[in-house]
Amino acid sequence: MTTTTLLGMMLSGGLIGLGVALLVIWFTPAQPDLADAARRLSPTRISHPDLETGTATGKERLGIWAMRTLPVGLWARTPTRELALLRIPLARFYGDKLIYAALGFVIPIGLTTLLSVMRIPLPFPIPVVACIGLAVVMFFLPNYNAIDDAKRARLEFNRALGAYIDMVALERTNGAGVRRAMETAASVGDSWVFTRLAEELNRSRWSGLPPWDALHTLAMELGLPDLDDFADIMRLSGEEGTATYATLRARTASMRTAMLNDELTEANAINERMSIPGSLLGVIFMAILLAPSLLRMMPS
Repeated sequence: MTTTTLLGMMLSGGLIGLGVALLVIWFTPAQPDLADAARRLSPTRISHPDLETGTATGKERLGIWAMRTLPVGLWARTPTRELALLRIPLARFYGDKLIYAALGFVIPIGLTTLLSVMRIPLPFPIPVVACIGLAVVMFFLPNYNAIDDAKRARLEFNRALGAYIDMVALERTNGAGVRRAMETAASVGDSWVFTRLAEELNRSRWSGLPPWDALHTLAMELGLPDLDDFADIMRLSGEEGTATYATLRARTASMRTAMLNDELTEANAINERMSIPGSLLGVIFMAILLAPSLLRMMPS
């Protein structure tokens, strides 16, 4: 049996198995998860609109099937906070991991088949190792994407949070109560940060929780320490009646100073990286100037 025939059989078998699995997942009705339903009905939940509407895509069906069938240890570390911040359902995240891994497994097979058609055969261990290695690398690619996207989302959240805290301070100066000031300030903006804050405050109103407790829970679930500090300030104002205007303005000033320092540090790092190509160009130029003299000095 030649290498081309074997690779063709592997590719055909993999594609047939993938097609059958997708058909089974697509046409099998999803069974409700009672634990997930109870978690979604809790007052301190993090909502996932795509799953709540019941319009699960094929990718999410694949993720649900994987969550019920595959062992838990297969997923290694799941970035739960990052997914909650980005509002990416866990089923969709697991579906992405499986699809990326399948692509990583199929790509080397296709390239090896193409090389075999071009009469450039490769030893059999090379495509096998390439399939397994690329599948593993691409399996963890959604983790890095989620962490990177969540880092940018946290930066955007902190910038919008500074404006929100300023508006809460102004509402408190105008005589509004703690809850009224927080809800009014959250209803002013139309970005996803203000929408998220407004949702949590509305949920706390209907569930009977204090608004600062709702924001504290949100800060712990999403990993937002600045929001947690703001919730503590509003708790002191609501429970002990302390003045908050000066405290809130000082908090926003410290947040903006910290963000400015981070941006300056990042700008300095970029400037250092930009100087590297110039230095390499100077080294190459000096090598070109010295090369003829060094060649003449070398014995023939």
